[in-house]
Amino acid sequence: MRIYLDCIPCFVRQSLDAVRLATDDEQIHEKVVREVLSLAADLDMSQSPPLIGQQIHRLIRELVGVEDPYREVKKRFNNAALKLYSKMRKYIIESTDPLETAIRLAIAGNIIDFGVNSSVDESDLHKGISESLTADFDNLQMDPFRDAIGQAEEIFYLADNAGEIVFDRLLIEQLPYEKVTVAVKGEPVINDATMEDAWVAGLTRIVEVIDNGSDAPGTILETCSQTFRDHFEDADLIIAKGQGNYETLSDMAKDIFFILKAKCPVIARDLGCEVGEMILRKSKTLDDIVDLVEEAK
Repeated sequence: MRIYLDCIPCFVRQSLDAVRLATDDEQIHEKVVREVLSLAADLDMSQSPPLIGQQIHRLIRELVGVEDPYREVKKRFNNAALKLYSKMRKYIIESTDPLETAIRLAIAGNIIDFGVNSSVDESDLHKGISESLTADFDNLQMDPFRDAIGQAEEIFYLADNAGEIVFDRLLIEQLPYEKVTVAVKGEPVINDATMEDAWVAGLTRIVEVIDNGSDAPGTILETCSQTFRDHFEDADLIIAKGQGNYETLSDMAKDIFFILKAKCPVIARDLGCEVGEMILRKSKTLDDIVDLVEEAK
């Protein structure tokens, strides 16, 4: 997905949120905003938004000298999600469709996104769970998703945020997890999950977890490690959580199921849905693209 004009104010807001977490020094706040505005003036609008996010957060870490401005935020939401884990697992076990319920809860966890939201608190998390369990959900992709799970020999799950990764565990436990590899970020960026968060969530005890070698708030393949790219290439089924992964992978001609909540108008417009809608969406494969071209002739 390319950058839209509406992304630019979000870049500035996100940079200010991050630098304020890292330091109270208003001179550094101003410097970061000025640098981001300068960066925005020369944007290549064909790039994906996370590529610019990567540059912004590298700049903040360099100017402030703090490796992970969101460390305490991530700890707080990991702890909050873990407190809810047993209750959510019970919802899944007792539901008539455990896989769909696990997807709904995984989407509920996607609200823990400080790239989009300036602030999220635990009451938002409880509200998100309640809404996700009862909201209308376009489940037309459920049968293809079930089929893909049943046929896959290697499943590659791309995690998104800390805290949310506990919700991801609930979904992964509904998969044949001996076939699952989970990928987290290689370096801290915003509140994205790293190996430490996967360990806290208990994922390292049940599946193989690797990091992608990158500090981009999405999956930019050319910045990822060879190990990650090999897993990505070999996987029969890729499950990509969150907006950042959608922004960076939605144009790829590969079987990917995206799971997210559409939290901003730009993403909603690109997906053709309403803001706040829960999304389970399969990417267009090369065969799909060829069929569309043929239909257009």
